[in-house]
Amino acid sequence: MSLSAALFDLDGTLTDPFEGITRSIQYALEKMQVHVPAAEELRWCIGPPLWESFEKLLGTTDRFVQDQAVAFYRERYRKTGLFENVLIEGIDTVVRDLHGAGVKLYVATSKPHAYAGTIVEHFGLLPFFNHVHGSELDGTRSAKTELIAYVLEQEGLSAESCVMIGDRKHDLIGANANHVEALGVMWGYGSRAELAAENPAGIFDRPADLGSYLRTWGD
Repeated sequence: MSLSAALFDLDGTLTDPFEGITRSIQYALEKMQVHVPAAEELRWCIGPPLWESFEKLLGTTDRFVQDQAVAFYRERYRKTGLFENVLIEGIDTVVRDLHGAGVKLYVATSKPHAYAGTIVEHFGLLPFFNHVHGSELDGTRSAKTELIAYVLEQEGLSAESCVMIGDRKHDLIGANANHVEALGVMWGYGSRAELAAENPAGIFDRPADLGSYLRTWGD
């Protein structure tokens, strides 16, 4: 069976959003009048849904409080943080090669699709993707298992001929739950141990290594 579609996570997989995300989290925590960690201490927040991160940062399961923090986060992020972002070196070549080979490409991110589409367009990748899928602003489909199931259904994709590419365990958990081949990448924010624990089909250190694997997928 040949590869028909590839789903890409956004943060930490296509782009490095460290500055924009950590500064926006710090802004939100300051607005919430709680302790504000250094940016490096917030690296783990890149990847999971925002509500999950704020649950841990604020020490509360109160959705109302979490919603307040998310609103403050977005207050800064949608104006400034969105573009405090860097394209992963070499990932554009992987995307272009897959597109040229006729593979359907999709973004599958916990980030709201309105923001994700703007970022993908900003880096000139939008023409290569069939669609950018993300969560709704209220957090619907921020969990990767739910999101990937939605993408498969909406796009009419066969799970057996798809791969999901991501840098955090959430990407791989979501892929495995939907019987999509899970591929981990090491240039993002998950450790090798984190990724390996989810039994991915492969873990790749460089975009070029990922590209080589995908070119021979199914052989």
